[in-house]
Amino acid sequence: MNNKIKVSILIANYNNKDFINKCIKSLLNQTYKNLEIIFHDDYSKDGSIKIASKYKKIKIIKNKIRDQNGSFNQLKACERAFKKSSGEIIFLLDSDDHFKKNKVSQVVKNFTKNKKLQGIYDLPIFDYGKKKIKINKKDKLISTYWPYIPPQSCISIRRKYFKKIINSINFKKFPNIWMDFRIAIYLKYISKNYFILDNNLTYYRQSSNNVSSNFSFLSPSWWKRRMEAHEYIKFFFLKNKINYKKNYDYYLTLIMNKFI
Repeated sequence: MNNKIKVSILIANYNNKDFINKCIKSLLNQTYKNLEIIFHDDYSKDGSIKIASKYKKIKIIKNKIRDQNGSFNQLKACERAFKKSSGEIIFLLDSDDHFKKNKVSQVVKNFTKNKKLQGIYDLPIFDYGKKKIKINKKDKLISTYWPYIPPQSCISIRRKYFKKIINSINFKKFPNIWMDFRIAIYLKYISKNYFILDNNLTYYRQSSNNVSSNFSFLSPSWWKRRMEAHEYIKFFFLKNKINYKKNYDYYLTLIMNKFI
């Protein structure tokens, strides 16, 4: 395949030493070779940097201060890594996840076919150790007002549009709204020019260090975050002059937050 387009893969890491080797090796073994790997470590205490430093082909960013809020840590990691990148297409990857060896080539191929495409999602394989579950395209990816958001590691986006999203972040508002949600809302309601690649190309692992691990399904924190997401959607719509209407899920979430 033509390797003219340079891509940047931004890895976000915090205390994931057990998975770093598999993550980085999956990138070094890609069939597509014109890529740079930027590894952002968020003040890990488990020896992550020592492991990542073995790989001479990657750029390492060491954050010396870690905030308490996981989502802002994630957003700032993306921002710092992006500033050090130079690729035309940006891939996001959490350090406990990894790519199939043909992922980058498949994604670049589709961006090359359609110059108007701003973002591409591939489909995840949920990795539970011995058990693997594939998500298929019929599972409503970004299809509703409250979308199912593919994991961050399934996102690739053209540089200039990722820059717009980065520049729009207010680090004082919406502390529980992560990058994957922000990108999904942007692509669905502003860009409207994204593509869901019907291939399972990313292994996604749920771990205790994952930013979503503190929001178990239907827990008080889960409902609180859901309310914040609705407020973010409202803010986003009004800012971009999109007609905003509260739906049944908004009212259900509002009621639940009054009782938790």
